[in-house]
Amino acid sequence: MSLKSLSSLALGAGAASISQPLPAEEQLALLFHLTELPPQVGSDERPPHSPHRIAEAYRHCEQIIRESSKSFFLSTQFLPAEKRRAVRAFYAFCRVTDDTVDQASGDATRALAEWVHQARAAHPLSDNPVLLAWHDTRATYNLPPALVDELLAGMAMDLTMHRYATFADLWLYCYRVASVVGLLSMGVTGAAPGAAPYAIKIGVALQMTNILRDVGEDARRGRVYLPQEDLERFGLTAEDILNHVYDERYRSLMRFEVERARRLYDESWPGIGLLPPDSRLGVAAAAKFYRGILDNLAAHGYDSFTRRAHLTLRDKLVLLPRIWLEVQKF
Repeated sequence: MSLKSLSSLALGAGAASISQPLPAEEQLALLFHLTELPPQVGSDERPPHSPHRIAEAYRHCEQIIRESSKSFFLSTQFLPAEKRRAVRAFYAFCRVTDDTVDQASGDATRALAEWVHQARAAHPLSDNPVLLAWHDTRATYNLPPALVDELLAGMAMDLTMHRYATFADLWLYCYRVASVVGLLSMGVTGAAPGAAPYAIKIGVALQMTNILRDVGEDARRGRVYLPQEDLERFGLTAEDILNHVYDERYRSLMRFEVERARRLYDESWPGIGLLPPDSRLGVAAAAKFYRGILDNLAAHGYDSFTRRAHLTLRDKLVLLPRIWLEVQKF
């Protein structure tokens, strides 16, 4: 299939069309084709940055996490210092990559393509602190380039896909932007054989939680992540979501989606026991905090249009002793 036909397939006839997900390599090829940038950048090594500059870059990433995800910041407090530093740097890289699409002031496609160029380069091509920390983490833990490309392709999907026909299509998106984060994080924390399927499921559960919490926010951007097949099952359309229709049909749909996400959390929980003991509490806390968002959403009638479901710091601290006791059972 030519790049021209790939472009037509992915972009469809407009924002309301349902397009077909592409393999990661093709998704990134499309990104570079649309911006007329070459898919690879030069690999000439620049002089190495000083340990002081790298340490500053990691501190910058920590501040991003502190401000953008209080749940993740608190849960990673339970990781050993070196693992905590690397995982937070990786999360900051994911956060900034996502913001490159969502908060671009100009051409979001070109902004992401230029960022992906730098992220995939063999060595840092700028003094951006997030990229410095990312490259250091990627090199230190030898993170697989193929998984990194899956993550970046997931971010690129937000430029070309605004509707999902089936849950299987949405699963691929969740896998790329969340499950792959877990798989790469295991490259930092370590894990026993057999942990990957659990990491994939917990990633999908986490991203589904984000999607259900942010239905209204995404609708204001013209995005509907809820699968078309699920909307039809409950007598709704994408236009209903864009118009913030909040009725019993919507509540039934959300109840269905919340229960699906809860099952994924249940099915992924045994994977916590396949992590090293020093990493279990941090990952378990992140999972339980995010699952608590679903409980908060349900407690307020599944309204994700006029409020944003969340847990307070007190809510999280109340949960911690129970989480600790559950982790000790592994």
